[in-house]
Amino acid sequence: MSDVLEFAGVSVVRGDTTLLDGVDWEIEEGQRWVVLGPNGAGKTTLLQLAAARMHPTSGVAGVLGEVLGTVDVFELRPRIGLASASIAERIPEGERVRDVVVTASYGIVGRWREEYDRMDESRAMSLLSALGVRHLADRRYGTLSEGERKRVQIARALMTDPELMLLDEPAAGLDLGGREDLLARLTTLAEDVEAPALVLVTHHVEEIPPGFTDVILLREGRVVAAGPIEITLTQANLEATFGMPLVLERHGRRYSARAAQVEP
Repeated sequence: MSDVLEFAGVSVVRGDTTLLDGVDWEIEEGQRWVVLGPNGAGKTTLLQLAAARMHPTSGVAGVLGEVLGTVDVFELRPRIGLASASIAERIPEGERVRDVVVTASYGIVGRWREEYDRMDESRAMSLLSALGVRHLADRRYGTLSEGERKRVQIARALMTDPELMLLDEPAAGLDLGGREDLLARLTTLAEDVEAPALVLVTHHVEEIPPGFTDVILLREGRVVAAGPIEITLTQANLEATFGMPLVLERHGRRYSARAAQVEP
């Protein structure tokens, strides 16, 4: 089994709706994956499986050497860093930023009476520094801008020194400056050889940070293509993923896409 993740014929069905259909996917240590596709493609469902927060209806889902359905997920989850809207919504608005990060040590949201040692506090501050928000450590989470909140959420997800890091649409809702600042920091993370395996979900090729190595493209719960970005992120694969004529362009280490102009 892969060191990080191995899905074989994984499907997720809810009622009459198939969210994922026969997905095969493998992640090795050191890889940085992008999950790309339109709304309803199954991206978030795929991430929930990778985060051990959902079980497949059929197929085998291996995460960090364990098979979902045969392992205690409450022991597995601390080994996985997750930054997502669902977790962000649970963070109390009045929580101090440093506590938003350090509480991840206990796998909780919202500090209560638990005690943290100096190493926990030091790691939290170090992560806030790395994400450029150390100066906000004593601010209340609810007073932060959306871009600042995203960086704090990523620091929180890294708190337990995870073996797998999952980022669900980290640039969603950011303005241009906030997006570019975040992508620059994610590029630094991706290029750090000590960083865990990374998976980033997005709708937009413009939000793929340099340093990410592989891409899986989804449409209607099925894999359109998967593999190294250099050979897999093609115009043909992108058109098949989004179901429309597109123009894909590369600008150095970044990408952009737009609808193709159709002659009248």
